[in-house]
Amino acid sequence: MIQGLHHAAYRCRDAGETRRFYEDFLGLPLARAFVIGETKTGRETRVLHAFFELGDGSYLAFFDDPGTPFEFKDQRDYDLHIALEVDEATLAAMLEKGRREGIEIRGVADHGFIRSIYFRDPNGYVVELTARVG
Repeated sequence: MIQGLHHAAYRCRDAGETRRFYEDFLGLPLARAFVIGETKTGRETRVLHAFFELGDGSYLAFFDDPGTPFEFKDQRDYDLHIALEVDEATLAAMLEKGRREGIEIRGVADHGFIRSIYFRDPNGYVVELTARVG
C-alpha cells in the first residue's frame, strides 16, 4: 500500500542557488545531500542529490548534474508547478517577504477553496504557496 509522498525530485541548474531559495527564502531545511558517483547501470557520474524537508516529513529533492545536458526554461503554471501548503498568516508573510527581497511573485489568486501566491525558483519552476480557505 502506498503510504504517502516521500519526495519529488527535479533537476537544478546550481545546487547553491537552489539551496538559497528553498532553505533561506522558503525556510525548508536542507535535510540531506550526497554525491552519487555511479548509476545503477554502472556508469560513472558525479551528481549532487539534495533533499529539503517539508513540515509533514516529506521532501523536495534536486539533482545537480552539470555533466548531463538538460533544458532549463521558465515553466508555465499550467505545465509544471510545485504547490506547497501553508497557513493564511504564512501566505501573507511570504507575499511580503517576496516583494521585499525582489523575488518574482504573482498573486494572491483566490480559487474559492484555496488562496495562492506564485514564485519562480532559480531553475525556472513555479512554486505555489497555498492556504486553505475556511
